[in-house]
Amino acid sequence: MKIRKSRLSHVQIIALGFGIIILAGTLLLMLPFASADGYSAPFREALFTATSASCVTGLILRDTATAWTPFGQVVILLLIQVGGLGFMTIATLFFLILRRKMGLRKREIMVESINTTQVGGIMKLAKLILLGTLFFESLGAALLAIRFIPMFGPGKGIWYSVFHSVSAFCNAGFDLMGVLEPYCSLTPLWNDVFVNVVVMALITIGGLGFLVWDDLRNNQFHWRSYRLHTKLVLVTSAILTFGGAAVILLLERDATGADMTAGQKILTSLFASVSARTAGFNTVDLAAQTDATKLVTILLMLVGGSPGSTAGGVKTTTFAVIVLFGLASFRGQEAPTVFGRRLSEDARKKSSTVLFFNIGLALLAATAICGLQNLPALDVLFEVFSAIGTVGMSTGITRSLGSISVYVVAALMYLGRVGSVSFAVALLEKKAQPPVSYPTERIIVG
Repeated sequence: MKIRKSRLSHVQIIALGFGIIILAGTLLLMLPFASADGYSAPFREALFTATSASCVTGLILRDTATAWTPFGQVVILLLIQVGGLGFMTIATLFFLILRRKMGLRKREIMVESINTTQVGGIMKLAKLILLGTLFFESLGAALLAIRFIPMFGPGKGIWYSVFHSVSAFCNAGFDLMGVLEPYCSLTPLWNDVFVNVVVMALITIGGLGFLVWDDLRNNQFHWRSYRLHTKLVLVTSAILTFGGAAVILLLERDATGADMTAGQKILTSLFASVSARTAGFNTVDLAAQTDATKLVTILLMLVGGSPGSTAGGVKTTTFAVIVLFGLASFRGQEAPTVFGRRLSEDARKKSSTVLFFNIGLALLAATAICGLQNLPALDVLFEVFSAIGTVGMSTGITRSLGSISVYVVAALMYLGRVGSVSFAVALLEKKAQPPVSYPTERIIVG
């Protein structure tokens, strides 16, 4: 179908593109040979699974290992890969293979898709994304194969290694460990240091963002040469990861960690903190965690990963900007400075808008689900923030959701991947109107 250039903006094309991918995935998963029982999966379940995979979330109504055939699992894996990299990045791959040039409009859409600001050098960055993804996913699969081949045999071990490597790198949270115990995620491997470290490394690398990759590649270990964006991402990610792990360790010492050694407690806490940054895997029973830990996890899921990455959430830079402007206001400064640079007012406005939209949508969805079903409010909040942050963690209520609640959660996953603010812009975008300036009047706040 040919779409006239003037009819759709870049943001609208991206939103529509993800919608088409989800619909195609839904139709493929509804094929009888995609389901292990040989029957066509209900539209609701197929749509939810396709949305969760395309939006790299990991929430499931059916156990991935036991409910879907190898064909169905391949479809899910392809949706994860396309969703993690963005469909425009995949499209760029075909342009590179066919050695065809991308026009300016396609390059601009690519810029919007990976959340960068410069059209120049976009093809070089796209090559870095594709080659980097291939390298890290292949390395992750090779390392996981060391464990999975002895566990599951050569054929299944290689497939499981590839699947979990892609799922971890794309921050998707889908797993095939249901062959050991349905809906168990990585709990059978909670004490396997090797697998835990490999998965955490893949999650972290995928969640840093493609722009950070480019900066690290160009400047290596020269901290002063990094962009402000890279410095904020690295520092904020480290604080959230290790700070979150320390808090979870403290809160869970007498709960899920009661019978663990000190080393085991550190490992499970660190994994929980890393995975809460939109990865969706878990190595302990989330339902058994304390309410305080669930609240901390919700906050980590809300922040998520970094811009231009495979992760979701409001992003680390958004969180950093909000905190820095808050501290600056407390100190009576007009604008904060960090690493010798001054943050713009535009950054504050955009960060506030993103945070407001995400929290507002999650609370609205939680209210709707609680009104429709008699479910624990904290578990519902956990579910909706997991969905809009494209995390995939759940206390186990996903399979208890009614039909309307399923569609509500699916919508949150879609909005979380496309970007709630971007989606609103896509719907409401119009040609600029002549500016009208109204009189300013002061109001009392606080």
